[in-house]
Amino acid sequence: MSESPEVRPPVVTPVRVVIGLCLLAPFVAMLWVGSFSKTDPAFIGIPFFYWYQMLWVLVSTSLTMLAYQLWQRDQRARKAQSGGASQ
Repeated sequence: MSESPEVRPPVVTPVRVVIGLCLLAPFVAMLWVGSFSKTDPAFIGIPFFYWYQMLWVLVSTSLTMLAYQLWQRDQRARKAQSGGASQ
């Protein structure tokens, strides 16, 4: 009857904080309209307002992919840790 209590990993970890920041960055960038509500500098004739937003489509896609890969790695590590502790 001297079973040790199950030790669970913490919910908030540095990896999960990075995941949250990766997912939050595009929202902050797009909601902060004052940072991109201008026409200069133009890029190949396209005003800054438009190309900045299109650039964030690519950046947010990359950040979402990174967050997903970090999440998968975190879940595998947690599964291995809980599987190793119970055996």
